[in-house]
Amino acid sequence: MYRPMIRVVALSILLASIGLTACSSSNKREPSKLVSVEEKLSVTSVWSTSVGKSDTFVMRPVVAGDYIYTSAGNGLVSKIDILSGKRVWEVKAPTELSSGPGSDGNVVVVGTTKGLVYAFNSQGEKIWEENVGSEVLTEPLVLGGVAVVRTIDNRFFGLDAKTGKRRWTYLRPQTALALRTSFAMVPVAADAYITGFSGGKLGVMGLSSGNVLWETSLAYPKGFSEIERMTDVAARPSLIGRRLCAVAFQGRIGCGDINTGNFLWTKDFSSYTGTAQSQEFVFAADEKSHVVAYRADDGVEVWRNETMTWRDVGEPLSVGRLLVMGDKQGYLHFLEQSSGKPVARIRVDSSAISAAPIVASGMLIVQTRSGSLAAYRPN
Repeated sequence: MYRPMIRVVALSILLASIGLTACSSSNKREPSKLVSVEEKLSVTSVWSTSVGKSDTFVMRPVVAGDYIYTSAGNGLVSKIDILSGKRVWEVKAPTELSSGPGSDGNVVVVGTTKGLVYAFNSQGEKIWEENVGSEVLTEPLVLGGVAVVRTIDNRFFGLDAKTGKRRWTYLRPQTALALRTSFAMVPVAADAYITGFSGGKLGVMGLSSGNVLWETSLAYPKGFSEIERMTDVAARPSLIGRRLCAVAFQGRIGCGDINTGNFLWTKDFSSYTGTAQSQEFVFAADEKSHVVAYRADDGVEVWRNETMTWRDVGEPLSVGRLLVMGDKQGYLHFLEQSSGKPVARIRVDSSAISAAPIVASGMLIVQTRSGSLAAYRPN
């Protein structure tokens, strides 16, 4: 699985690719062996296709209408029919890509390490390109006629989705150190989205203005060195109704009210893979790939599954009574939400599954790092 890298932004000096594994010896990061599974669930393969390798980036597919849009490190952008898995079209961007696509079904937007942003229409024709000046790792958000692009140096650009013309720009102050990874942007209304920031903060931003509507702290930097004090809300927050749950790297996990940003509870936790929610619980995996379930109302720990230690499990998905997540060896794990016990396991391929599966048309859609896009139906 993709592990975020640390970057230095103070005085514009870049820290050369320090991995999160630097503090751990290799023998401590040996992935645990797979435990036996008493299968209580059958998972049927519906279709599979190849959409290109992600290389060192997280390429998260996006669903819009009846189609899936994907991107690949070599510049491939694809439109796939959900039901059949057949490719509607495939185009190649002028340069290599570093972000997954953003799309509203009419426009598909992707970004590059050189700060170039490309947009294609629903027929696969390139309609504009824009230079935002810095690396784009976060998949753009296309909503309400606006394409929001976030760069690694904490700048946000609101671009007209049809023309690429800049509507607004927002510059976020930077911390000395931050994760070099995608900082998710999640719609919360027709004209607003929530995103995390370095320094343990997250907030809701207006789509039409680029203004921060509210901001709150989930975690607070602590320690003496800059690395110890680094705490970033990079992973995707989860929402059910008004309940917002989020997690910070080297920080906390917590749930609160999306309207106010007030957290009802928080617990010490560290994760860069995000949270998933059911009506009762919130789930997350920590840096050791220990999966934990908390009661969403008060934060009481319900169960902890440590059988996948160091398997680098990816972003979790809560669906029905299941919790689903991939690992760095291409396995998709199905856990029972009430107990954390494994009820099924399948292998998509031998490469990492970083992003959470997508639910569409009664299927789970998964994209791996080596470029497999596969659909499964749990029974």
